[in-house]
Amino acid sequence: MKPALEIRVGDTPLVILDRLFPPDIVPVFAKLEMLNVGGSVKDRTAHYMVSQALAAGRVTADSHLVESSSGNLAIALAMIAQRVGIPFTAVVDPNIAPTNCRLIEAFGGRVDMVREKDEGGGYLHTRVRRVAELSRTIPGAVWLNQYANPDNWRAHYHGIGAEIVREMPAEPTHLVAAVSTCGTLMGMARRLRERWPRIEVVAVDLDGSVIFGGPGGRRDIPGIGASRVPEQLSLPEVDAVIHATDWESTLGCRALVARQGILAGGSSGTVVAAIQKLIPHLGRGARIVTLLPDRGERYLDTVYDPSWPAADRRLTRPFEASYRRIATRSAA
Repeated sequence: MKPALEIRVGDTPLVILDRLFPPDIVPVFAKLEMLNVGGSVKDRTAHYMVSQALAAGRVTADSHLVESSSGNLAIALAMIAQRVGIPFTAVVDPNIAPTNCRLIEAFGGRVDMVREKDEGGGYLHTRVRRVAELSRTIPGAVWLNQYANPDNWRAHYHGIGAEIVREMPAEPTHLVAAVSTCGTLMGMARRLRERWPRIEVVAVDLDGSVIFGGPGGRRDIPGIGASRVPEQLSLPEVDAVIHATDWESTLGCRALVARQGILAGGSSGTVVAAIQKLIPHLGRGARIVTLLPDRGERYLDTVYDPSWPAADRRLTRPFEASYRRIATRSAA
């Protein structure tokens, strides 16, 4: 008998961030992905990957899911694995929010922590190597591989992308979204471009990430950036990238809750910081759509702690040092 998957995700609200970004200058619309049942946009990714794997017989009642995650996908997979009655092991690293570890375990998942940094200065390569090791040694192990699985981007093409096309009150000129595996950005970009071919796709990345060719380095905000280029990324489909620092991301989170009343996670703050940098350089009639990936309660000990980050990490960078157009596409 196949395990049953009956968790509903998606149909999150699309709101205008009118107190943070005055609509008479550039209106900014955001999908509130923290209102998914598991608290993040990764609910969509996990739900779609598992449902497709169940339908194809790649996941059965005898399977044991294993996945590398910075936190949110692991929570979503732990929730789904519990629902279908199969074990799950999350390979995580020290950057994970402590609350996220406890949530994974609360759903019955097992946490496997790697502590050795990889050659890119992060933990992604180390996590992936550990997943490969566990996949060889755990009976029935299945690695859905969020980094290369096309069901990652398809989840957002059919999900959040389709919802934005249906819900936007006017044509957006810019899609601005954070990247990690790049599945969310790619799925949204492909769906939105079918409806609005001239939309600018702007990726938001964190300083220290190597996704767009930058030097690897320390990153303290989990869930955004990577220490390798993800297989999901199709560079010709991205118009530009904006980087933000950990400190700018922190200030973005605090501004979002102080002015808009939305308590969101660290990657949402990175998106806010990027949009703040971008808006002064947009023309009249610009209209941005974005998403806020996860809840902020999981970051009370970090981005919402007044003493975080340390003083030497409180760095800001101007637009000119943060923004880069991607050479494979020309400006719209």
